[in-house]
This record gives sequence, C-alpha cells and structure tokens, in this order.
Amino acid sequence: MVTTYESGSAALNGYYLNPTSWSVIPVAHDGERLPSGDGRWLRIPTAAALALVPILGATFLVFLPLIGFLVVLWALASLVVNAIHGSATELAATVNPGWVPGEAHFTGKAAENAGVEEKGPIARGDALEVLAAEIARRRGIKA
Repeated sequence: MVTTYESGSAALNGYYLNPTSWSVIPVAHDGERLPSGDGRWLRIPTAAALALVPILGATFLVFLPLIGFLVVLWALASLVVNAIHGSATELAATVNPGWVPGEAHFTGKAAENAGVEEKGPIARGDALEVLAAEIARRRGIKA
C-alpha cells in the first residue's frame, strides 16, 4: 500500500509524486515540507521517479500544443454556434404565433364572432317523428 502525504506536511527524504498536478519533487532531508497546494503526495521509489519524469515531460510536450489547438477550435465553434443560435431565435420569434393555447388573455374586449356557432341542418316537418316511428317498428316496439 502506498503512503500518502498531505500538501505542506513534513516528509522523509525521497521522491514524491502529486497525481493531481503531475509533478515529481525530491525531498533532500528528513523533515522538509512538501509544497502546499491541491492534492496529495505519494512517496515513490527512485527508479519509478527516474522512469516517470521523462514520461510526464513527453506527455506535456505532445499534448500541450494539441490542447492549444483544441481550445482555439472550441472557441471558433462556439462563435459559430452562438451566431446560428441567435439567428434561429430571431426566426422563431417571427414564426411563433402571438396566441398561445392555454394562456389567458383577459383584455375585456369581446371576440368578433362571439356566440356565433356553426350549426347543422334543421329538421323539416315531421321527419324526426317518421324516423322514430320507423325505428320503433323495426325493433318491434309500439310507439
């Protein structure tokens, strides 16, 4: 099991790795304090420190320019998306109807055709009574 040390605490001599900041530091004398900051420090053997330092350096060497290009591309993409989003919002505002179903508009004015409803044809004469008698006859009920 690996021994962990808090930042700023006294440590034995040796090499310490901070996985949060990807740094390896040497402690020359017993009782020296580890650097303050975020993260915990892991004590690692000297051979592991000698292997890790070039790997961490190469990782930064390769990925630091890549991260720069990605940040620039991200910024350009966000500008394009914001421009499109603004245009789409303006277009949606012009297409959107002023009346929203379910929303109350109490203005105190009567609608133009208030109370006018479309109605079906009106039955003329005794057509309904004749139809009712025909239905009753076919069912075998006396009317």
